[in-house]
Amino acid sequence: MTDIPAKAVPADAVIRAWTRLVRARQRVLSAVEAELKRAGFPPLAWYDALLELRRAGPAGLRPYQLEAAMLLAQYNLSRLVDRLEAAGHLARAPSPADGRGQVLTITEPGRALLEAMWPAYAAAIGRHVGARLTAPQATMLAALLDRLLDPPGVAPPPPRR
Repeated sequence: MTDIPAKAVPADAVIRAWTRLVRARQRVLSAVEAELKRAGFPPLAWYDALLELRRAGPAGLRPYQLEAAMLLAQYNLSRLVDRLEAAGHLARAPSPADGRGQVLTITEPGRALLEAMWPAYAAAIGRHVGARLTAPQATMLAALLDRLLDPPGVAPPPPRR
């Protein structure tokens, strides 16, 4: 085993922040998923994929673009796409750019599912995040998380007021 240089070991506060971030993500996602399931809806990944396809408009997205745009990590996008297509929520077409790739677009039933899921999803976000944070706390948390999302070396934007 090699020795880790002291500079490479994060401070205790940083390690605690990391573990809390991962645990909070897991807990909140699990709670939201459970609420969607109780309401009779498919997994959150379905909503996430359909939302990105709706945002893309009629041009649609290539599968790799969909995966990059999704909020949730999707380790088997092809199976998710297969399920969404089988349920009639998305359509595949050959890419006009190269003919070999595919373009994915949302269908009307997919749009309807998004609209039906949003009230349950929004309520779950409200219960599991909004009810536990004041508006200023939520704003501060979002700003702190933005710092983690900014590429290294890029100065974060000034705080919004």
